[in-house]
Amino acid sequence: MLTRKQLELLDFIRLRMDKDGVPPSFDEMKEALDLRSKSGIHRLITALEERGFIRRLAHRARAIEIVKLPEAMERPGFSPKLVEGGRPAAAPPIAPPPGAMPVAAVYALELPVMGRIAAGVPIEAISEISHHIAVPGSMLSGSGQHYALEVRGDSMIEAGINDGDIVVIREQSTAENGDIVVALVEDAEATLKRFRRKGNMIALEAANPAYETRVFSDHMVKVQGRLVGLIRSY
Repeated sequence: MLTRKQLELLDFIRLRMDKDGVPPSFDEMKEALDLRSKSGIHRLITALEERGFIRRLAHRARAIEIVKLPEAMERPGFSPKLVEGGRPAAAPPIAPPPGAMPVAAVYALELPVMGRIAAGVPIEAISEISHHIAVPGSMLSGSGQHYALEVRGDSMIEAGINDGDIVVIREQSTAENGDIVVALVEDAEATLKRFRRKGNMIALEAANPAYETRVFSDHMVKVQGRLVGLIRSY
């Protein structure tokens, strides 16, 4: 899966090669993607090469071969093309061909993984980013902020959430009965549970009969976000 920037760069290279027969320079790529430095382009090119979408030939200036395209970019009659050499003047911005699928339809977003969340006995509240993960844009819910958490424990297995899975969370402070939420208990412990409110009490329900439902006064529980997606760990 490609991140949004990787996909934008691959599409920009493809369009430029289709139009002019030569790939864009690193300066042109940097300007097209609105990056501050060419080092960002180097990282994106390397990532595309590692994923098998392009191939660079050593000792040849601006030699890039497009090996394959994501399914949504493919067009009838497309074949990989190798070009060499440069072009002195930059070309104007290129519009996508008629009928092409928008880049946004196939992009992935990099979400911060905010550490581990207990699907079992609550663990210490999560506050630090451990790494980032690419998540399909179609998985995200609404326009709010999102983050990801690694699940530890088996209390939500009957909801299809296993130990080691990554859950995608939409950041919000409210929840409806039945939502699976990240709940912060007494400002100290975070847990992933199903939310139930009755009057001024909140129940945090497991999806595993081995775990008891925990009930708190509503002032003891803060909703930190709602589950909107799941990435299975195999």
